[in-house]
Amino acid sequence: MRPKDILEIDFFILLPVIALIVLGIMFIYSSGISSSSTMASTEYIRQIIWASIGLIIALVLVLVNYRRFYDIALYPYLIMLIPLLYTCVFGRVVHGTRWLRVGIFGIQASEFAKVTTIVFLARYLTDTRISGNPFGRFLTSCFIVLIPMSIVLVQPDLGTALVFIPILLSMTFVAGISMRNIFFLILCILLTGFLTVLPLWQTYILRRDLPAIVMLTNPRLIIITILALGIIMAIALFGYLKYKKRYFYWLLYATAIIVLSLGASYAARKVLKNYQIMRLIVFLDPNVDPRGAGWNIIQSVTAIGAGGFTGKGFLQGTQSHYRFLPEQSTDFIFSIFSEEAGFIGGIAVFVLFLIVCLRLLRIIKITTDPFAAYICAGLVGVYSFHFLINVGMTMGIMPITGIPLLFMSYGGSSLMSAMLGIGLALSIYVRRYNH
Repeated sequence: MRPKDILEIDFFILLPVIALIVLGIMFIYSSGISSSSTMASTEYIRQIIWASIGLIIALVLVLVNYRRFYDIALYPYLIMLIPLLYTCVFGRVVHGTRWLRVGIFGIQASEFAKVTTIVFLARYLTDTRISGNPFGRFLTSCFIVLIPMSIVLVQPDLGTALVFIPILLSMTFVAGISMRNIFFLILCILLTGFLTVLPLWQTYILRRDLPAIVMLTNPRLIIITILALGIIMAIALFGYLKYKKRYFYWLLYATAIIVLSLGASYAARKVLKNYQIMRLIVFLDPNVDPRGAGWNIIQSVTAIGAGGFTGKGFLQGTQSHYRFLPEQSTDFIFSIFSEEAGFIGGIAVFVLFLIVCLRLLRIIKITTDPFAAYICAGLVGVYSFHFLINVGMTMGIMPITGIPLLFMSYGGSSLMSAMLGIGLALSIYVRRYNH
């Protein structure tokens, strides 16, 4: 591709992204001003530098044929596992999450692992598109995603680990994996989350024991229940293989969901750290610990509500300038933005993200290369999940998971990885009919 052909890129993706980055820098600047109108932080300067580098990387990727990543997809995937594992052991703990220190810089390798996982999974789904066994494709796809996801979860970084789930779901859906398999995974995830939260709700909010919920915390009863359901599964499997009756299949299907969810929810309560448990609890009721774990949600909702319809005006916010919100330039940048830009500003951000995701969906529809379509599907999963969870978190309708609002939140790793994805998408758009 010639440098002048860069004018052929999809500006309906690039311009909204640039707008989001500019808004992010503006409100990172605002969040750094104290109540005495003095500059308490220079984070916005670093964000400008990272944004400039990220934009250059994206534009350089436009000049590179994305198909070159097809042949080498396995190597970045495997190489990225090394810093992930290293971070688990030697990473520096910051706000409960381990970071990799390189000189004076802190790098969150998990952000880049999302991109390498998308590219490698796209390669696998492309290779098995015609000849692969449908169920085998789905299991292998789960395995590809589960490896980096598990390492990130151990770090521990629950929020980033969860991002791998929409990557898997969106890419397997576009790849034509059976909806039964996809719904099986979705139902397992939802039921696991429900069974994980239920005992916490009983202990910290209801404050009295319910026999049915107590069972979820008793290891002996859980084992007995799983064994009993396992016998039912074995009978259902035998009946389906011998008689080919559909009701045996659906009995096996439903029982497997319950067994997996019950075991996973018990393991989750053992793996979750105290602060992660408290995040789930205050999501259910922030007033359980209003001056502790619930403080962030309460102050975030206050900031958004204070913005009203049109906002208080740029640099006129009080929640940020009086430092009521911790992590206000990262996880809660949308709260600061909404206080100063109001409901109108929030809608503008929503529209910008919507345009980006719709343009990626259009690339999926028009490209002649399945590898390109699968990459864009993974990117849609990442960008939409980050937006929905982060904005929902600031509004108090999603639990606090610690994931940033891409393009707007302060942070070099998240911004760079997001721009890598944009660069891939732009490269695909320019060559959408070339395959």
